[in-house]
Amino acid sequence: MRVAGGAAAGRAAEPAGRAGETAQTLDRGLRLLHLVAEAPGGLTVTEAAARLGVGRAVVYRLLGALTEHGLVRRDEANRLRLGAGLLHLARRAQPLIADGALPALRRLAEQTGATAHLTVVDGAEGVALAVVEPSWTAFHVAYRTGSRHPLGRGAAGRAILAGRQGRADPVASSGELQSGAYGVAAPVLGVPGLEASVGVVALAPLDLARTGAQVRTAATEIAAALA
Repeated sequence: MRVAGGAAAGRAAEPAGRAGETAQTLDRGLRLLHLVAEAPGGLTVTEAAARLGVGRAVVYRLLGALTEHGLVRRDEANRLRLGAGLLHLARRAQPLIADGALPALRRLAEQTGATAHLTVVDGAEGVALAVVEPSWTAFHVAYRTGSRHPLGRGAAGRAILAGRQGRADPVASSGELQSGAYGVAAPVLGVPGLEASVGVVALAPLDLARTGAQVRTAATEIAAALA
């Protein structure tokens, strides 16, 4: 009876052990993916192993699965960089992000009487992922979803750059992307893996103190909805 019970206990423990190993491997793989994402110049296998606190052999095993799925690649210098497979995942996630942001964007557009937008990073550019126009104004800026601009130009892009440095203060612009258009934007902070800003664009100058506070509130609401 004792022998049979011991064997049964051993058989029951094996799946749990394998599940624990699988969870640890998954955790390490995700941590490695985050490390690569946070290293603009890429990582060597040795650097990745040191930051994960594991041996190089473990990193090589993790890379096997990540590279097979196109999530990580090696560049000409053999440094680890993000792979194109992440673009597919990002495209699938974009509608979810836009849906989560729409309630706050609608409130912002109605409060300010200006066109509200959520802008996300795509390489060195900002892309308007979601746009909401106010319902009560006679005239407003037509800003299309999918519009692109360099991150260094316009309030939306410069707010994202400020967010990279941990600054949450609103940013204003005038005529940088379109003559006669005025913008105010603030970064969306605290959402892992997302670089974005919330802003408004109008045909008349915007009060930075008042509009900036409204934009920051919208950015906080969107961060809470997406976190």
